[in-house]
Amino acid sequence: MYNKFIERMRRNLHVVLAFSPIGDAFRNRLRMFPSLINCCTIDWFQVWPEDALELVANKFLDDVEMTQEVREETVVMCKHFHQSVRALSTKYYDTMRRRNYVTPTSYLELIKTFKNLLNKKRFEILTLKNRYMVGLEKLEFSEQQISVMQSELVELQPKLIETSEETEELIVIIEGETIEVEAKKKLVEEDEAVANKSAEEARSIKIECEEKLAVAMPALNAAIAALDTLKQNDISLVKTMLNPPQGVKLVMESVCIMKGIKPERKTDPSGKAVEDYWPAAKRMLNDMKFLDSLKEYDKDNIPGSIMKKIREKYTTNPDFDPAIIKNVSSACEGLCRWVRAMDIYDSVIKVVAPKQKSLATAEGVLSEQMAKLHQTQAELKQVTDKLQTLNDHLAQKQTEKTNLEENIELTKIKIERAEKLISGLGGEKVRWTQNVKTLTETYMNIVGDVLLSASVVAYLGPFILDYRQTAIKEWYSMCKDKGIPVSEIFSLNRTLGDPVQIRDWQIAGLPVDNYSTDNAIIVMSANRWPLMIDPQGQANKWVKNMEKANKLEIVKPNDPNYIRCLENCLQFGNPCLLENVGEELDPILEPILLKQTFKQPGQNNIDYIRLGEHIIEYSQGFQFYITTRLRNPHYLPEVSVKVTLLNFMITPLGLQDQLLGIVAAKEKPELEEKKNQLIVESAYNKRQLKEIEDKILEVLSSSQGNILEDETAINILSSSKVLSEEISQKQQIASQTESEIDGVRNGYKPVAHHGSILFFTISDLANIDPMYQYSLTWFINLYHQSIVNSDKSDELWERINNLREHLTYSIYKNVCRSLFEKDKLLFSFLLCIGLEKGRGDIDDQDWRFLLTGGVALENPFPNPAASWLADKSWAEIVRVSSLPAFKGFMDHFQKQIDDWKMIYDSATPHTEALPTPWCDKLTDLEELIVLRCLRPDKMVPAIQRYIADRMGQLYIEPPTFDLSLCYQDSNCFSPLIFVLSPGADPMAGLYRFAEEKGMGSKGLQTISLGQGQGPIAEKMILEAIENGTWVVLQNCHLAASWLPELERICESVITDATKTQPTFRLWLTSYPSPVFPVSVLQNGVKMTNEPPKGLRANLLRSYLNDPISDPLFFANCSKPRVFEKLLFGLCFFHALVQERRKFGALGWNIPYEFNESDLRISVRQLEMFINDYEEAPLEALKYLTGECNYGGRVTDDYDRRLIMSILDIFYCEKIIEDDNYKFSSSGSYFAPVKGTYQQYLDYIRQLPLIPHPEVFGLHENADISKDQQETQQMFDGILLTLPRQMSGGGKSSQDIIEDLASDILTKIPPDFNLEEVQNKYPVRYEESMNTVLVQELIRFNRLIQVVRQSLQDIRKAIKGLVVMSSELEDVFDSMMVGKVPAMWAAKSYPSLKPMGSYITDLLTRLQFFKDWIFSGAPSVFWISGFYFTQSFLTGVLQNYARRYKIPIDHLAFEFEVTNQETSMPTKPANGAYVKGLFMEGARWCRQNHVIEESQPKILYDMMPVIWLKPGDKANFAEEMTYACPVYKTSARRGTLSTTGHSTNYVLTILLKTNQPESHWINRGVALLCQLDD
Repeated sequence: MYNKFIERMRRNLHVVLAFSPIGDAFRNRLRMFPSLINCCTIDWFQVWPEDALELVANKFLDDVEMTQEVREETVVMCKHFHQSVRALSTKYYDTMRRRNYVTPTSYLELIKTFKNLLNKKRFEILTLKNRYMVGLEKLEFSEQQISVMQSELVELQPKLIETSEETEELIVIIEGETIEVEAKKKLVEEDEAVANKSAEEARSIKIECEEKLAVAMPALNAAIAALDTLKQNDISLVKTMLNPPQGVKLVMESVCIMKGIKPERKTDPSGKAVEDYWPAAKRMLNDMKFLDSLKEYDKDNIPGSIMKKIREKYTTNPDFDPAIIKNVSSACEGLCRWVRAMDIYDSVIKVVAPKQKSLATAEGVLSEQMAKLHQTQAELKQVTDKLQTLNDHLAQKQTEKTNLEENIELTKIKIERAEKLISGLGGEKVRWTQNVKTLTETYMNIVGDVLLSASVVAYLGPFILDYRQTAIKEWYSMCKDKGIPVSEIFSLNRTLGDPVQIRDWQIAGLPVDNYSTDNAIIVMSANRWPLMIDPQGQANKWVKNMEKANKLEIVKPNDPNYIRCLENCLQFGNPCLLENVGEELDPILEPILLKQTFKQPGQNNIDYIRLGEHIIEYSQGFQFYITTRLRNPHYLPEVSVKVTLLNFMITPLGLQDQLLGIVAAKEKPELEEKKNQLIVESAYNKRQLKEIEDKILEVLSSSQGNILEDETAINILSSSKVLSEEISQKQQIASQTESEIDGVRNGYKPVAHHGSILFFTISDLANIDPMYQYSLTWFINLYHQSIVNSDKSDELWERINNLREHLTYSIYKNVCRSLFEKDKLLFSFLLCIGLEKGRGDIDDQDWRFLLTGGVALENPFPNPAASWLADKSWAEIVRVSSLPAFKGFMDHFQKQIDDWKMIYDSATPHTEALPTPWCDKLTDLEELIVLRCLRPDKMVPAIQRYIADRMGQLYIEPPTFDLSLCYQDSNCFSPLIFVLSPGADPMAGLYRFAEEKGMGSKGLQTISLGQGQGPIAEKMILEAIENGTWVVLQNCHLAASWLPELERICESVITDATKTQPTFRLWLTSYPSPVFPVSVLQNGVKMTNEPPKGLRANLLRSYLNDPISDPLFFANCSKPRVFEKLLFGLCFFHALVQERRKFGALGWNIPYEFNESDLRISVRQLEMFINDYEEAPLEALKYLTGECNYGGRVTDDYDRRLIMSILDIFYCEKIIEDDNYKFSSSGSYFAPVKGTYQQYLDYIRQLPLIPHPEVFGLHENADISKDQQETQQMFDGILLTLPRQMSGGGKSSQDIIEDLASDILTKIPPDFNLEEVQNKYPVRYEESMNTVLVQELIRFNRLIQVVRQSLQDIRKAIKGLVVMSSELEDVFDSMMVGKVPAMWAAKSYPSLKPMGSYITDLLTRLQFFKDWIFSGAPSVFWISGFYFTQSFLTGVLQNYARRYKIPIDHLAFEFEVTNQETSMPTKPANGAYVKGLFMEGARWCRQNHVIEESQPKILYDMMPVIWLKPGDKANFAEEMTYACPVYKTSARRGTLSTTGHSTNYVLTILLKTNQPESHWINRGVALLCQLDD
């Protein structure tokens, strides 16, 4: 049975799995569970097609009241909204990197919202219009009535006098008539008593008769009823019977007897005479009135003989029973009943008849008495009527008189009321008439207005202002074109907004701009609960204030009891605000979001909802609001379809108004207080006016009949109008005062505008790094401080300037301390440009071009100076000529090419004047564009100059890091956050600072976060809160899963003022992480502790930091001159080794994180050694500093050589003895003569801001790649803060990769045939190169197999033939951005080339080996072409060792650089010729055969052919050479491989030089096997 059950289940069970393909979850699930593909039928639902959208809209709009034409166009519009928002969402993502999903739910929501809003608005408008119209009718009626009533008044007076006289005459006549009536009345009463007695006797006889009859009547009535049911057809049926059954005969006989019809006499077969009633019966039945004759039968006078016969023969016969007869004939059944009823009736009537005779006699007597009575009564009536007529006449006259009096009085009152009404509401007449006209127009246009409003509510919530406006503009014009009625000016505010309510919202904290108002209207109008993207907390503030009076519950997703709070809100109908949600919502909220309410059996008026396991009552008053602090959350469709997504980011206008309010409150507190008072008062007044108008209209419309007769209504109206006028006057005064205040207040508008620009500039920084988060509260706090701390002035313009300058620098200073060095200049530039944009000084096209160099297209113009001008620069010059300001620039450049070359060749092109006329035509920003085209490497100094000219030198010299200032800005409720960069360790400084603040060993607890450390950290924090100590949580980024808990602690635990001690501080350290809680970042004090950027800043920091800044330490040495000179040298060395990092591989092979602790220990050692020794022990100091303190970090031998070489410059006798000893050839840098601490600082501050590479020992060319990189990095950073520019449509990514993979596959040759090669080049003792060749081919085969296989797989994966594994996806992504995929790199030789160049390089290498296989070993080996170069070098040495029988470990190479560039006629006798090396940092002089300085702007020099000459190391002669390392790539750094070699290092070549070796060491000169391009 069980198996049968399983079998049946298996056959009938259907499982449907629904997955959203958006996001990574779907892809990951498919990889983890391949059976989802193999064992499922896949049905991929595409977007709804047009006809589906159309059908759905038609179905739902079918019952909406509108014309067919408008309905058809509305359907088209609905469809267009849906499709255009889908396109808009794509654009939104491409430019703003914000996701929005358009789903069928949105479409259904649109239609649902449209229908709801349309019905609601139509009802509102009609109600209001009717009220106004009724009001106008009543006013018009009153106006007409006045003249009518006045003429009525004149006519009524004479009538009143006449009526009074007639009344008095009548009264006399009536008195006489009354006596006669009384006598007559007495006689009538006596007669009445006699008649009543006789009536009583007759009544008792009658009752007795009726009781007897009551027995017979039901049967009689039943019989009559039975006759009624008979039809003529039934009778005809009986009639047609030729030989009727016995029952029928029986009944028909009885009826004939009853009707007295005689039978025919016949003789039966036995000869006996019998009576036959049947022929007679048939004749009787032929009578059409047969049934009527039965109904009208005289039942009271049936002869006794008939009844005797009936009783003897029929009623006693058992067959004469209706029930039996019924079986024979239904017609006869009724007749049978009738006969039986007559029998019963007759038997009763025989008894009743005598009684009825007595009754007749009694009634005869009674009628005589009554006749007499009636006569007497008639006489009385005659007299009474006469009297009554006189009385009625009198009453009529009296009524007439009273009515006339009342009428006259009422008419007077009515005239008074009408005048009152007209004087009171006459002013409203014009306004109401206008309102009716407006409402009529609105009603006509309501379809279009509501359609557009519904589209905004359903679709445009997530979009920022510009996108909303673009969409609405396009939709509006389309509605117009389609003939859908729509208002002249459309706005959501006008269609769905209520001015009084909006004013209340604004008082509750809603920003005053239209965008925010629209957001609030969407919140209130949407069917789904709102989820507001609210990084600045504006929505939060508004909801909290608005719903405060309604007992708002505020919960967060990480509150332990938030579900409990939600349940309470649902039951009691309180509003609930769920704040700080992430990108996913708790599944338990789903029933609330989808409003899944239901009824319980037997309780039809109560709604219930299921929340988790509980079923709870659902109150209709419940409101739900959700907010998130995330700036750019990615809500997947599964979340976004359940809520109304709203972008509540503050707008410049909204912020401007807030900032204006703050500055006005601080500067003119009494005015601002008055203004705020007026706003509240004015809102109250407007609300009252609205209520009063509603009341007036309500009274007018509900008043029945003539309004002038309704005293209550008139009183209400007049008192309302008086109040309304009072309020209006108040309102007028208030508005006047408000506009006066606004006049004064708006004087400060420039400050608010300036502040708004600053805020939006800093809020864009979050796009550069997730840690750059700044809250509006933090910004407003700084804004307050600036207002208080900036210089005061009575002159408004001067005060405004002071405020702006103070605020700008305060923001710069505070933001700078939380930025990495690389972003500080970028921030200054953004500030500068932002402020200029605010003044309208920047053309957006120019600004975009400066950052991007325009959109690269095919350049049809040949480069006129290809010898020195890069093609990229020329292409930019061509593109820039299309900008309006640069018209004719390209032509001028071609004509004046020499003038432009001078600028190109200049060492400081940014300071050179441009050739005329461009020097006068272009703005400073446009000059930067020219520099970008020609010398992008000099953009940084040019930008610094640009900023300094506009904002001052302060903005290009970031303030040095000061922990005590950061501490001052913090409080016990907000954490202090160190944002780490590689090598930065703030702990030493923090420990020292803690000592200073008395938080030594016990007051400071630290914990490094990681797995399982969270609860321990929380316990530490709770203890520290109580004790008022400090806690440091290190490496927060490593505890991503615990960070929500940290957020909860920062938001609700440490902010509890009752528990947290004021001395408590929470310190956090973290690398940049996208999962770090935004609220913690926004509310905390952020700091970066990197070495400052620039030699000068670095030196300054060393001197301003402990221990050098400590006066006791600085002055404590016994030999101050020696100490201070060497100390300066050490600090200079520290700055130099750090600053060299920015030169990339030229600076250091591996960028080491030298930090403050290295300097600190070296300074302490320096002081100790100089105090302890007579002579400065320079060798010991060099060893400790160079090999231990700094050298301890150095892992590369050549870097160690470099660090010692640099240290030699500073730790030497000359620095101590010679005051003129210079650190570099420029002479700008030296150790100043012994002076005070302050003099050292002053000397450092006057050093160049941007040092020349010579101070680092590098060639000026070193700056080029560093500067270009810096420029690119800055521009890339700035571009992240701007909306992206859309490129034109092109192929999809799948098509691109498909084409690219096909292209590469056609080029990749087949694998090398190793068997053939081994046969041709067998392993031979005397020729190691054969082994080298085979080993190389094995390696290359392995690589090309991976490349080929992955490309074939990716093509299959794109077509869906194989699963797109994560490895293949990585290949796809890498190919998309032109990178070499990690899968290839794992099997490849080191290479930094982009993909295109990499494939070209690979093919060239394969060709090199192919030539070797087919043409024999080459005379010159391409050293760069080897996969594992060391095996080639070993092979060369091995050949020599085997030929000359010398142990291989005695051998090494000597090097000879030949005069040939690429080829040699023959192979060398010993060793090998190699080519393909590039020199970086210097060049090979072909004339002098030595290393020389590079040519300007030429970074790499191709080496001629080099002869590697093996020989015995012992016999090599000493020469003046530079030991030049050879690397495979320009990165130089590598990892140690199993062979002990670095994966990047090849060998060291000794090259002749006429300079000391240290010169080239400091230059970072090396040979490279390949370049990166």
